[in-house]
Amino acid sequence: MLCSKAAAIRKRSKTPGVMITQYVVNIPDGKSTPDFQCKPVPVTVQEGQLAVFKAVVTGDPKPEVSWRRAKGTVSDKDKFQSKYDESTGEHILEIHKVSAAETDTFKCYAVNEFGKAVCTATLSVTEASTNPSDFRKLLRKSKVEKAGGETDDRFWNAMLNADRKDYERICAEFGVADLHLVLKKLEEKKKERMQNKCKDGVIPYDEDKTDKHGVKSVGRTKDFSIKGLMQKDTGLNQVDVEMANLLETVLNQTGAEEVNFLPTEFKLSNVDFVIRIQEIKAQEREDALFECVLTHPLPKITWMGKGRILEDGEKYSITMSDHKLIHRLLIRDCKQLDKGIYSAVAGITSCSAWLVVEADCDPTSAGKKKPRKTTLAGGAQIDLEKVAKEQQIKNSEEMEKILAAIKAKHQPGQLKGEKILTAGGRDGEITSVNGLGKNAGVVKNKPDAANASVQSELTGSKEKVKIKNSGGDETVTKLDVSGCVTKTDMQRIADQSKTKKHTKSGQVDSDKATESNGKSSDVELNQTEMFATNQVTDPDGNKNFSGSVRRSKQTKKVQWKDHISDPNELESDYEASDSDGEEDSTGQVKHPRCSKRSKKAVSDRSDSDETEDATSSAKHTRRKRQGPLIEDLVIVWTGFLFLSVTVPNSSLLSMLDPGVQFICGLSDVSAIINETAELTCKLDSEDCEGAWFRDGKKISPDDNFTITKDGAIHKLVIIRCTEEHSGKYRFEADGRKTEAMINVKDPPRFDPEDLSAFTEPVTVKVGHHAIFKLHFVGYAPIKIQWYREGEELHDDNNTKIEKSANHSRLLLSRCQRKDTGEIKIKLKNEHGFIEAISQLIALDKPTPPLGPAEVTESSVLCIEFRWRPPKDDGGSPVTNYIMERQQVGRNTWKKIGEIPGVPCYRDTDVDRGRKYCYRIRAVTAEGTSEVLETDDMQAGTLAFPGPPAPPKVVSAYDDCINLSWSSPSNTGGSRILGYILEKRKKGSNLWTVVNAMDELIKEKKYAVKDVVAGMEYEFRVTAINLSGTGEFSNPSEFVFARDPKKPPGKVTGLKVTETSYNHMVLTWTKPEEREGIQDEAKGYFVEIRQADCIEWSRCNGAPIITTSFSVKGLKSMDIYWVRVIATNDGGESAPEELANYVIAMPSPVRPKFTNHKMKSFMVVRAGNSVRITVNFEASPRPVIMWLKDNVPVAKRATISNSDGSSQLLIPSSERSDSGIYSIVVKNLAGQETFSTEVRVTDDPKPPGPVELEENVPGTVTVIWEPSPDEKRDDRLHYTVSKLDSTKRTWTTVADRLFNNKFTVCNIMHGREYHFRVYAKNDMGISTPSESPTWGMEKKREKFVVNVPTRKDCDLRCAPTFIVPLKLHTAPRGYECYMSCAVKGNPKPHITWYRNHISINTNTNYYISDTYGVCSMLILRVGLKDMGEYTITAENALGRAECSTVLSVRGEKEKHLHLNLKDRSEKAY
Repeated sequence: MLCSKAAAIRKRSKTPGVMITQYVVNIPDGKSTPDFQCKPVPVTVQEGQLAVFKAVVTGDPKPEVSWRRAKGTVSDKDKFQSKYDESTGEHILEIHKVSAAETDTFKCYAVNEFGKAVCTATLSVTEASTNPSDFRKLLRKSKVEKAGGETDDRFWNAMLNADRKDYERICAEFGVADLHLVLKKLEEKKKERMQNKCKDGVIPYDEDKTDKHGVKSVGRTKDFSIKGLMQKDTGLNQVDVEMANLLETVLNQTGAEEVNFLPTEFKLSNVDFVIRIQEIKAQEREDALFECVLTHPLPKITWMGKGRILEDGEKYSITMSDHKLIHRLLIRDCKQLDKGIYSAVAGITSCSAWLVVEADCDPTSAGKKKPRKTTLAGGAQIDLEKVAKEQQIKNSEEMEKILAAIKAKHQPGQLKGEKILTAGGRDGEITSVNGLGKNAGVVKNKPDAANASVQSELTGSKEKVKIKNSGGDETVTKLDVSGCVTKTDMQRIADQSKTKKHTKSGQVDSDKATESNGKSSDVELNQTEMFATNQVTDPDGNKNFSGSVRRSKQTKKVQWKDHISDPNELESDYEASDSDGEEDSTGQVKHPRCSKRSKKAVSDRSDSDETEDATSSAKHTRRKRQGPLIEDLVIVWTGFLFLSVTVPNSSLLSMLDPGVQFICGLSDVSAIINETAELTCKLDSEDCEGAWFRDGKKISPDDNFTITKDGAIHKLVIIRCTEEHSGKYRFEADGRKTEAMINVKDPPRFDPEDLSAFTEPVTVKVGHHAIFKLHFVGYAPIKIQWYREGEELHDDNNTKIEKSANHSRLLLSRCQRKDTGEIKIKLKNEHGFIEAISQLIALDKPTPPLGPAEVTESSVLCIEFRWRPPKDDGGSPVTNYIMERQQVGRNTWKKIGEIPGVPCYRDTDVDRGRKYCYRIRAVTAEGTSEVLETDDMQAGTLAFPGPPAPPKVVSAYDDCINLSWSSPSNTGGSRILGYILEKRKKGSNLWTVVNAMDELIKEKKYAVKDVVAGMEYEFRVTAINLSGTGEFSNPSEFVFARDPKKPPGKVTGLKVTETSYNHMVLTWTKPEEREGIQDEAKGYFVEIRQADCIEWSRCNGAPIITTSFSVKGLKSMDIYWVRVIATNDGGESAPEELANYVIAMPSPVRPKFTNHKMKSFMVVRAGNSVRITVNFEASPRPVIMWLKDNVPVAKRATISNSDGSSQLLIPSSERSDSGIYSIVVKNLAGQETFSTEVRVTDDPKPPGPVELEENVPGTVTVIWEPSPDEKRDDRLHYTVSKLDSTKRTWTTVADRLFNNKFTVCNIMHGREYHFRVYAKNDMGISTPSESPTWGMEKKREKFVVNVPTRKDCDLRCAPTFIVPLKLHTAPRGYECYMSCAVKGNPKPHITWYRNHISINTNTNYYISDTYGVCSMLILRVGLKDMGEYTITAENALGRAECSTVLSVRGEKEKHLHLNLKDRSEKAY
């Protein structure tokens, strides 16, 4: 198929940023132009690294992909490597060791025979760092890369033992780019490591991890640990107040002993997007807003634009709703550079969308800033707040269901007893255990209570901490790092002991400690740091609000070892060692040295026999329990994370009141100096009082602080903020607390009244001055900038900027109209920035109205025309237009007067057929514009309208037929007044008018009611304008006046009769006609769909009347579903679909060879190509295999297969390629084989020396040495020839000799004989090897022949034209070719003339002379080439001349009437 690239149809792709050029107008079915399914994205890499562009293209035929640069080439194969990944279908361009020279725009081209697609991507190269510390990082990075990058064990060890905040730093040092993929793998490795270590029931300890946090609940026998590793890009850096309340609620309601998070780290839930960000198309200089809604609240998500993380600032505004479900990104003042892909990343989930910045279509406003406008995503706008509220309700309902399930499961009255968490001390003593903090603290509730120190025991990299109770029953729970129970079948084995007094285990509020009954537990902690939620009292009685009890560097060892001798016994050993303790500067309590009294107290509290080990400093205690305690492990999903709650049934006897909870906690506030700041929180109870604290100090109401309580809402108001009010604020109520930061800033600010006055537009006349002035306050220094239309202003001849500490003034001198636009002042200091915008309007007279004037009506009665308003109205609206008229041919202008400011005019004072010209001026309050003069306009003559389109039948009934039509394309130069409709019965020649002449049809539709039911009619229509009635349209189709038909029934007998790789043939039976149910079918539609597609596509645009159809354009071996729909005037029937799918392939055919002239033997000269082509028929497409001597052919042979043929090609053959080549064609129907013997050889080398012997008189034996090729060619043979001295010809005496001698008979004496021996093979014959002369020749007399002498003929002649020049007429722009034939001897000299001027040296004419044929070619004929052309031929004997005339068609020509004839030869 020949494609004309002259079509060049440009269209946009569905992929933004891709331009498609279509070469042909109509593309065949099944074919398509190239397109980018995935276009390359911009890349930013560091100097010396690898840059990679990837693209996925589509198109049929498969496009060829190439890469180019805007400022260079990609010819350097070492630097630029283009690849194709067949597994992913990606075309890849790799740029190795990029440098600053590669910073460029790269273009990717996809081309096939129907068109091409082009897209671009930029490469940005950043400079390598010169910081010595960065060089050290690069050095470490290069070493790790040699070790394998991500596969290096050191990388994973560092990641497993590092803080979350250090992940990016480690990945950068080890050269790992994909952080999200690393986080997924890291999660798997942590789980795998924990599973391996949990097999022994031991939890590892790692001193490098310092970001885990523990909470020890005071007043209840429970603790829970939170591990603080979070994904950095989620922004989760703390547990929300609502989350803490939720955890406390679970503990309160269940009385849980332990609460641990299931994941190893603070594992995020599967946060997803309810509403993802959508593509935005924004105009240049507008704002663009991306919005998304999450399934669960997150305090921060990461926004990325074009591969880099975006920060909140002047360009980008990142905001979040109060409920933390809606997140927004606002891009201010969009430009072309902002165009690209933007992403929202929440955890390991992300969504992306394009920002398309469209250039301003108005060239007059290029570079000017428009009024600020925010563009949202297209399509139906969704109420995000409504969606977020629904999601909040959904999350709340899920949590309520979980809590209700827990309460329902654990009803009171199951078991008795409670647990008290102590550390082996007396009543009133608390020992906190932490595995990571620096200091260990002791909390005292009574002055005489002894301190018990607890220290973890380290074994290698692991740490175990066990807690022993001396006063109550014991239970043992082992938790691994993930918080899961390590033993599936947990058995609690304990002995019932004496009832002990309740020990005090915590504090209820900041002033005193309360007592609590309970049981102690033996718990293994994983590097967990305990925090007391209330006040802690140090040994001196001081109160410390830090609430943190930490471990000192010098540790104490505390260990309880369990030895189970029988199911009812549990043995515990207690070991302790002392270390020095002191109180640090932060008020945290460190362990003091344990006294003998405390050691003795541990011993006295034991009620069973004590035994002392000589090798141990601990005392051993044995206790007995009479029965096991049963505990339940409850896993709770909070909507944000998983909790593992160990709930003893005994503690579920009484579901305690959860206490006061925070419904809404405090949020950080950025306050402005000297203004009001407010902190608000809400409790779930209106009866609870609370206290406010700032930096640990209680706040009382005064002149600066106002504390209010409105029901459950508590407010703290700072009346007039100062810098001293910045800090951390806390609200406490009933043991609960919530904190927030207040940051007091002093950004630049405007006085509201001054700002209101400034924003009013400033209007001045051209040439006058404009002044803008604005006062401000703020923290100094303040940077002041003035802008006009987005461009910063600086002092010059026309611009003066005054700056002071509290105000700034802008003076614009001699304003011009072009200065009109937005004036902006921007103030910025270290606390923030502020902008104020005003408008400058410079008034001037308007520009002339815009032409050309467009004639809307030209009739014998009037001329109506319109024009466009002035391009610039000068700042004032157009109020009037001044009109003047001149009749063509006269010199005077007639003033028509002023008309209202509508750009159109109807002149009724005209004469038929005359031409008029008009002048138009625009009038505003600032003056009158220059004149616009129109072209000549002619008043109409009698011009009738053309025929409308044939009427179309909209519907038909027994008593009415509804018709419609379109207006005539030619209105005759005046407006259409109406239409006349006529009808005619079928078989009649009489047309009757439907509507009367005085009742013109105004609309282009009409309901004809004057019809007879059952009759068939046709209709035609004519238009009427001011000149009169026009031509009638062509008649419509015949239509019956009857009620609409019923749709037909379904077709029957649908089947496939023929299939191939690109088409199938369907047949079916016409549906039956049932009166009142289904009418006769008038046509059929055939629809198909591919198996992987849900949309049906119609194969025929118009209904077909036959009951068979050939579906073409199928894709080979694809699966299709087929259905047929019957149709008539009443509608379409239900579709009839084939029961089974159809595969685009022909019926199975056993392979057979179609070319019966194939050679079974061929000889090829060595070095030439071997080409074996085999044609065959087979279905389905067979598997083809080539063999040489029953072995697969070598790789040097190229095999090309198509649908019906296969070819084997050896480009340069060698003798070793000789053999039998076989082709095996096989499919599911059978197989066929064909063999060809190929012999690769060359012309043989001649035989060796020839000797002659006479063994028998009258005979000669010819003996020769064999040819060197005899050993390599088994088909080589020899031929012997003889030359008799009496004859002149050689005769063959022997052929096909395979030995090296031959005896020649009939040798005559007296004659001389010569013999020649040839070597022959399949390729040819060698040069002969000659023998010596044999015998003697008789001498003969010399025969003399007398040859008569001849006289030479004189062939010289003068030039003569054999074929003269012809007349030529060529279209302009085409080529013209002139030729003639001339003879002459000697060869004549040829000269061409145009209008008697030689053109032999003119490069615009291509002149040649080949063997007497003289020709001249003009590539592009123009007017300058017209004229008389003469050719002369001249030699020593004479001269000849011939002339012709060239005419150019399509232009005004001057015909040259010349009498042409060959001029007679002239001799010099």
